[in-house]
Amino acid sequence: MIVALIIACEVGFWVLLALGLAVRYLLGRRRTSVVLLLCEPVLELVLFVATAVDLKNGAEPGWEHGLAALYIGYTVAYGHYTIRWLDGHAAHRLGGAPRPPKPPRHGMARARHEGRLWLRTLLAAAVACGLLQGAIWYVGDGDTSSLRSFQWVALRAAGIHGLIALSYLLWPKKAPAAPAGERAPAPR
Repeated sequence: MIVALIIACEVGFWVLLALGLAVRYLLGRRRTSVVLLLCEPVLELVLFVATAVDLKNGAEPGWEHGLAALYIGYTVAYGHYTIRWLDGHAAHRLGGAPRPPKPPRHGMARARHEGRLWLRTLLAAAVACGLLQGAIWYVGDGDTSSLRSFQWVALRAAGIHGLIALSYLLWPKKAPAAPAGERAPAPR
């Protein structure tokens, strides 16, 4: 049941996002689109409550409960970022706005960008670990090894992403050299 609910929440996220952006840019109804987009967190709340009820009803803590916590953590950290990114592209494609700026590709600007993304991953891991710890306490004396293993999954993901972000800081990618006779573009 939890896996089906995770899938339903993911599908619901994209459906609400598409509806919200379509209502905003194709129908010109900004308030209605804001209401649709504000329904996004309700999906995570439903998943959280369903997971808690599943555990309360005696379900053995399993990988699906861990996956639900990771999904909620990811959505908390990256949901608004994803909506804002897609809103910029929808405004460009459907609303005539200028093309949204691309992330920096070189130098310390890229390192800062990667560092900010890593902070989001760190937030996702913290939320997931907090939810999993709450589930562990909630279950009590039962077998919670699968929940603990998902805490390590979240921490490993944050650690690996942190190493990748650090690599951009330690070895910043250099901008390509301009061909002879052309000026190099100004760094971002």
